[in-house]
Parts: sequence; structure tokens; C-alpha cells
Amino acid sequence: MAGTFVGADWSGGSWLAVAFDGDGYDHTAVFDEVGELWYRYEETAERILVDVPVGLIEEGSEGRECDDLARRVLGPRNVSVLTPPVREATRKRRYPAAKRVHERKTEAGLSKQAFAISDAIVAVDDLLRNVPEARVTFRESHPEVCFRAFAGEPLQHSKRTAAGYAERMRTLAGFDTDAPPMVQAVAESTAGEEVTVDDVLDAAVLAYTASPGPGSLRSLPSDPPTDAKGLPMEIVYRATEPLL
Repeated sequence: MAGTFVGADWSGGSWLAVAFDGDGYDHTAVFDEVGELWYRYEETAERILVDVPVGLIEEGSEGRECDDLARRVLGPRNVSVLTPPVREATRKRRYPAAKRVHERKTEAGLSKQAFAISDAIVAVDDLLRNVPEARVTFRESHPEVCFRAFAGEPLQHSKRTAAGYAERMRTLAGFDTDAPPMVQAVAESTAGEEVTVDDVLDAAVLAYTASPGPGSLRSLPSDPPTDAKGLPMEIVYRATEPLL
């Protein structure tokens, strides 16, 4: 399984991984921990795209440039970009404590939705800080930015609506005519797991973005800064031309 390209969507406490090889879609797997995902692919993965923040702010009111740029390119769907907690706040187990830390360090609020992904942020942060090989392979992406890049224009509907599902399926089919049966195969592979249609679409578009294909792998911003731990603060996507 040499040359594996993985899109990994975190939701509901588990990781849904869609893996491609040089010939296209290969398999789907669900993992309870990101460490299990890394153990599965560490020998074969060329690239693993995850939909949780990687590089983190320690303090300051400016926030991450990649989040600001993602909101700019998403238009009506910009609400899907969360401002992650500062690194110290991600370690707090309860929302009020995390909110206090985040507000003290940034003078800005912390949404409950952003706090809810803290466990995944911490898991990836710890892995990348402790395993140099994983740091080379993992990169942050955002499914909505990937869909935006493939569509060539901002999407209009929430992915949680029928119109939004249809919009994203059209986008994937426009990128690859084999996408509809691939998405169906992923859905069938997750039968019995706590995986939603949203998760399937997100993992699929991340996998397409990770894999070699039309366009180039690009990032917001094009020259991303690194955080205090040396991790890039970026959101990667695939496109022929830069989104900005």
C-alpha cells in the first residue's frame, strides 16, 4: 500500500479516514484515537490531511491568519471556520475554565463549538510535537475550503441540508467522475459506526485534496508562519490557481 494519501475527519470522538493510493480510492477506516490512525499509516502515508487546527496561538488578539483568509474565500459558508482556543485553553477540561484562559490571553471570546474540538486539537498537537515523522506527514486542511477550491466559487448551502449535500456531490463529481460511487463505498464501509453523511463528504474531499490530481497543493496563507512549537499555521487546498 505504498504511497497512501489520507483524508481524516474528526467527529463525535472518532476519526474517519479515507485512503487513496496511486490508482484512486483504496479503503476506509475508523479510529478511536489519532495515534491509532498514525500507527496504521506511518509506513505508507505520503500525506495525511486532518480537519482540526494544527498550529496554535499562545496569546495575542490577532488570531491565525489562515482562519481569516479561509473566511474570506468561503463567502456565505464562512461560519464554518472556528477560531481555535489558545494552546493552554485546549488543555482545560471544562468550557468555563477554557473560556477564561482564552479571554485572558487574547481579549476575545471562545465559542462552545471551538472548545468542543479541543480533545482532537490536543491529540494532534501532542502527536506532532512528540513524533517528528508525523510532523512531516500531517497537515491541516478544512473541508469547506477544499470544496470551495474544487467548485471554483463559494458554495451557497450548509452541508447539513439536502441542497448542501447535492451541491457538494456535484462539486466532487465535477472534480472526479468516479466520486459518487466512491462516496457510496465510503458510506457502506462505515455501516454500524457513528459516522454521518457530513463526515463521509468531509473525509472524501480531504482525501481528494491530499492525493495527486488536477491542480497543485496550496495553502492559506501561501507562506504560512509557524507557531511557538514550530508547527505551521495553514489550511491547505488543491487548485490550479490560488484562491487569493
